[in-house]
This record gives sequence, C-alpha cells and structure tokens, in this order.
Amino acid sequence: MSAPDRRDPQSTLREAWNDLIAELERARDAIDQPELKPAPANDRNLAEGYRYLMGFVHSAVERAFFEDPAFPVFRHAIQLVNKATIDNADAIYFMAPIDGRQSYLLRGRVADHRHWRGAAPAADGALAPRYLIFELTDGCIAGDSGSLAELRPGVKAQTGRIDSTQIEVDDDGRFEILLAPQRPAGHTGNFIATLKDPARPHPDQPDGPTQRYACWVSGRQLFYDWGREETVPLTLERIGGGGEHPARYDVASAAAQLRRMGALVRGQMHFWNAFYTDLLEVYGKRDGSDGERFMPRNAFNRPNAASHATGGGQSTNIYAGGIFELDDDEALIVESTVHIEPEYIGFHLANLWGESLDFANHQSSLNGFQSDVDPDGVRRLVIAHRDPGIANWIDTTGHREGFMTPRWAYSATPPAEQWPSIAAVKVRFDEIRRHLHPATREVSAGERAAAIRVRQEHVKRRYRCF
Repeated sequence: MSAPDRRDPQSTLREAWNDLIAELERARDAIDQPELKPAPANDRNLAEGYRYLMGFVHSAVERAFFEDPAFPVFRHAIQLVNKATIDNADAIYFMAPIDGRQSYLLRGRVADHRHWRGAAPAADGALAPRYLIFELTDGCIAGDSGSLAELRPGVKAQTGRIDSTQIEVDDDGRFEILLAPQRPAGHTGNFIATLKDPARPHPDQPDGPTQRYACWVSGRQLFYDWGREETVPLTLERIGGGGEHPARYDVASAAAQLRRMGALVRGQMHFWNAFYTDLLEVYGKRDGSDGERFMPRNAFNRPNAASHATGGGQSTNIYAGGIFELDDDEALIVESTVHIEPEYIGFHLANLWGESLDFANHQSSLNGFQSDVDPDGVRRLVIAHRDPGIANWIDTTGHREGFMTPRWAYSATPPAEQWPSIAAVKVRFDEIRRHLHPATREVSAGERAAAIRVRQEHVKRRYRCF
C-alpha cells in the first residue's frame, strides 16, 4: 500500500502546473523543431502553427477538466477555434465520453428530413443536415497518445454505429437512440451497442479480456445546402443518473487534470506531425526514394475506405487525398466521377497543419450541392489563387501548398470497382478554360459575393452559442 501524499495542496498543484507548462513547451517545439517533423518554416506556416497549437489548448481544457461519463455533455470536437486533423469544412464534429458498461439515452430533433429516405428535399423551409452519423468507440481519440503506435490494429474498436439512413424519427422530427451493452428484450427502437467481443484482446493486454466497452460516442453532422440546413441539437443522459451529482472537486482531481491537459496538447501536436510526415509522406518518401508518395503532389492517391491509413475517420467515408502545389500563374483542374451516388460528396483544402482553410469567408470548399456537374457526368473543380470566374472555383486563400481532401459517404460501402474516381492536371491560369467543358457555368463578382454571404451566415449559425 502506497504512502499517502502529505505535501501541502499549494505545492501539489504548483507541481502539476509546472508539469503542464513543460508539456506545453514540448508541444510548442512541434511548430519549428525539425526532429518533430513540422510544416515548412515559412512566415505563414509559423504564424498558423501557433494558432494551431492554441486550438489544441482550447480543446484540451474542455477535455481534461469537463469530461465525465457519468454526466456526459456533447461538445464540438472541432470548431472554428480549434481546427485540426484535415477537418471537413461541411461538418460539425461532436463527441461525449461514456462508460460502455452503463446505458444512455441520446436524443435529438431534426427539421424536414425526407432526403434521409432518398426523397427530394422539401421545396422550402428548414432542412435537416444532409447526413448524420453516430459512432461508438473504445480507445483513445486519434492523436492523444502522441505515437503512431496507436494506429496498430486492435488498439481501437468500434462497437456500433447508426446513421441518418437508418435512424427512426417521429412525426415531430424527434428521435431517441439507446446506447447499451445489449439491446433489451422487446426493444425495437434506435439502438447502438456499447459492447463488442472481438476475436482477440487489446494488443497491449494480450492476456486480458476480449470484451471492449465503448468510451466515446462521436459523430458528424454534414451540411449540403448551407442556406437552409439546420444543426441538430443533441442531448445525452445516463440512465439511472437523474438526481445524482459529481463528487466534490479536490486537489488530486485538479492536479490530475492539469497534467492530462498538457499530455493531450503535446500528444496531438507530436502525433499529427508524424502522421503527415511518416504515413502521408507529405514532404517525401519515408524511405528517402523518389517514388510516388502516399499523398502525391498535384494528384490524388487511390480512393480508400476509412482505415488506420486515414487516421480512422468517419467509418462510412471513402477518402482520397493529395497536396496542391501551385505558383501564382498556375491552377489545378480536378475531375471526379461517381458511379453510385453517395449520401454525401465533399471537397476541401487545408493547410499543412491540417486546419481546413477559411471556409466561411472564402470558397475553399465545395460539396455535392454547391458544385456543378457537367453534362458528361464529370464534376470539374478549379483550384487557383485567384478567381477564374467559373462556378466551381476552389480558393487557396494564398497558400502555395496544402492538403486536398475529397470525401464520399456511403451508408453501405459499394464494391471497390464502383468507388468514385478522381484525378488532377496542372495548367497555366490563362489556359483554364481550354481544359473545361463548354457548358461550364460562369459567375460574376456579384454572384460570387452572394455565395460568400450564404457561407458566412451558415457558419455563424453552425457554431452559434445561443
């Protein structure tokens, strides 16, 4: 039995604070220390690196001090003040801690959602998001450990999921989802299992039990029509927890949370640098050869389903990726075709820290509703530093290089031979029109400004506090 900690509270908390600051310094080093594999040290990357770091600080305050699976509350996992992980410009990312041995009720209410059942959206009025998904997982949030070893098979386990093609909604737009280890006898409503019994135990506990209990519920709300689609308010309640209250706050809890906050920030900064450099090969082949990188320049890798190679990601997504690298007089024309229409199509740009570019004040992303498809069935996008006057322009916001990330969400993954295709070709800016379909829609400066206003208003609604 260990001896009790007899230090005075002031010393205990000051030591924890000092440990937090030391971890933040280690996290800061990931901005500009070459051995920690940061983005190239130009002026903009360095400036955005500090903003990126403070985003993880913001997130870590919420996570370290206010997560309690006994009293769970949904929080934004990604928002305007803490973009990261090549986040989707069309998404609300949300998450809450749970104890998979317990049972919970998740509740929400949506606007008109007939498009969830394959019908055309209502002609007017508010709409539900294009797509909604809930996923239950055991294992750390991607990046928390600070090590790529967390991507080994079996470290994380999804216990269940449900998406908007399956969620039962009543006539008033309300839905309720039971999260529990097993579906109770006679229960016929929405349900996600919090327990999974895989064939093998956790790789770090080879002699441990095989059962995996979810510790997180997370998901996405994906938006298409930014002018009409509304966010879904969500609540989460532990069954049997009504009237209870958390334990009184104490010194030991505060000290542990201070240390956890520092560890989370440091882990996230170090992990994602290594992920982009070593796995995505953004800056060159891992083996030093001249071969094709996992993330090629001005091109795309082969579309692949969400996996360890994608850092996890939304489990119903098919991803592809590449890096744009353009001079002032260059543009990249992206051509994409779908063979089976997905629930969602999105394309966006991000900086080399994985922060999505400003999608409120710039057209740095386009989704399946916002972009035109040419008469030949091909969706052609133009990535350029300045406006070429066509509808499907993607604005680099002045970044000379950054991530390109298309996403296609399929509730039921189609056969690999029917996955979407995507390719790109670099051209001179003054030759863009020669490479586009004759029916390409042109837009005026006034039309572009109107589209930006729609984006600005939607983003304000999406992230409003009240």
